[in-house]
Amino acid sequence: RYLTVPNFLSASRAVFLPLLFYYIMTDRPGLFLIGYILLGATDFFDGIIARKFNQKSEIGKTLDSIADLFFYISTAWFIYALYPEYITANSTLLKIFFALLGLSFVVSAIRCGKPILMHTYLLKLNAVLVYFLMIFSYFMNTTYMVTAILLIYVLGFSEEIYIFIKHGDVDPDSPCFWKIIK
Repeated sequence: RYLTVPNFLSASRAVFLPLLFYYIMTDRPGLFLIGYILLGATDFFDGIIARKFNQKSEIGKTLDSIADLFFYISTAWFIYALYPEYITANSTLLKIFFALLGLSFVVSAIRCGKPILMHTYLLKLNAVLVYFLMIFSYFMNTTYMVTAILLIYVLGFSEEIYIFIKHGDVDPDSPCFWKIIK
């Protein structure tokens, strides 16, 4: 059951991502914003459709995680390319963010045999905040929003690392550390 609508939506997020880079490089901010809104919406709808129509699968979880990683790391680059002053003001937190992201992959690879990106409440919240950050940045200065998001990511990745150390291989959709029972 690989050819499902949720899997198509997740894959399309990664496949069409280069279009957003093209729009930035060719100075088409309006097209970029429209494309970003549409691609980001796939992250919302893939999970809803998978749950509603009982189309959840391991390949779907993996596709979603990979697409999320590419999309949200790309969003960091988009923010930097379009609004570098928002990132420069948060450079220390950004370094901590990338260090914890890398550490979470290392710890999950050691404890679970593969790198895993979880979908905890904090990390889901951040996905929504980052999505809206990019949109809001088009209209206003979002330096403080970047700060808040990075702080929540620090908490989210710290929680993820704790989960991997304490519990090892867990369902990537585990909502938070206190709901994991082993």
